[in-house]
Amino acid sequence: MVDLFDASGQGPRPLADRLRPQHLGEVVGQDHLVGPNGALTRLVEAGSLGSLIFWGPPGTGKTTVARLLAGTTTLAFEPLSAIFSGVADLKKVFEAARMRRAGGQGTLLFVDEIHRFNRSQQDAFLPVMEDGTVTLVGATTENPSFALNAALLSRARVLTFHAHDEASILQLLERAEAVEGKALPLDADARLALARMADGDGRAALTLSEEVWRAARADECFDTAGLTAIVQRRAPIYDKGEDGHYNLISALHKSIRGSDPDAALYWLARMLDAGENPLFLARRLVRMASEDIGLADPQALSVALAAKDSYEFLGTPEGELALAECAVYLATAPKSNAVYVGWKKALAQAKASGSLMPPKVILNAPTAFMKQEGYGAGYDYDHDAPDAFSGQNYFPEKLGRQTFYEPVERGFEREIRKRLDYWARLRAERNRS
Repeated sequence: MVDLFDASGQGPRPLADRLRPQHLGEVVGQDHLVGPNGALTRLVEAGSLGSLIFWGPPGTGKTTVARLLAGTTTLAFEPLSAIFSGVADLKKVFEAARMRRAGGQGTLLFVDEIHRFNRSQQDAFLPVMEDGTVTLVGATTENPSFALNAALLSRARVLTFHAHDEASILQLLERAEAVEGKALPLDADARLALARMADGDGRAALTLSEEVWRAARADECFDTAGLTAIVQRRAPIYDKGEDGHYNLISALHKSIRGSDPDAALYWLARMLDAGENPLFLARRLVRMASEDIGLADPQALSVALAAKDSYEFLGTPEGELALAECAVYLATAPKSNAVYVGWKKALAQAKASGSLMPPKVILNAPTAFMKQEGYGAGYDYDHDAPDAFSGQNYFPEKLGRQTFYEPVERGFEREIRKRLDYWARLRAERNRS
């Protein structure tokens, strides 16, 4: 019979709980925060934390670090979950903090999932943060810029927790083996596969490890296929941080640039099926709309941004269809990199001639002295000119007119070319006169 209780008569503690760090130096994967020169390390050394917002994906140590911070100070640790708490709970916590403060002790109030509080509930924190009743540490997986009040953010410093990379997950597995006193029954490839299955979540990696140990018989060692069967989780098709990631996104980009909607759908599906972050794909589609389609189809950028918004609104799997629709739209749109090429030319010219001033004729003259110096003298207001076009020069006089943008004869850019040619004729006529 399997013993479901430990020596104390209580249920066994999960591995993730037993491996919870006892001091900041044991935290894995967040060296930018808790390493020797980390942001939190410096705050602790200075002896003044201030209110903080921890932003990062699940399983990266936000709750653990908050508890450890309280241990490095004289502050009382008060945990609260926004999922299970309301205004009444906040009032009780604030009152207890006021009583502690009257007795000479401060309170570190840790609020998990703080983004789940609505705007008015978030406002309730402001007075107790301002008068020092609590030092707030809020944890969120959502972008604080969108999920939290500006007033709350102005009173707290946002610290970003990074998803675990492969190296830090493997480090956690080594610690787990030390605590268990035995090696994970996995070959080298399966060990890497387990690290990737965790998808940057340290807690998930330890939970998967427990499943492996429970399932393994004496002297059994799993390969990747065996691991997949045991934990009922598909091994990643490619490593999102290595060559597979870049090879597949390159294939998607080139399929869209090459106007092949079927290939674009295939590579998009491959990446989503492999567990790629859909918002990464959405960002790349936005870039493709600007780089490869541009003004040949001005709607392409709007379609790409709408696809990103749709995915954020619907999530997986419903939102994936919006990404697929966008990929097909971009692949079938007329192509032009004219804006992309023009921008690179303009940027190079700007770097080479950055000290040149605009011609005085197009500068405003808000003071009498500037009018005296000729600022704005002779400026032709385009709306007063025939065809609403004055034809005057807007480049620095020492540089002269330059051509960066050359629209192609495809899609909407064909119409833009007609306009530019028309304005060029008018400019030449008016400059002759």
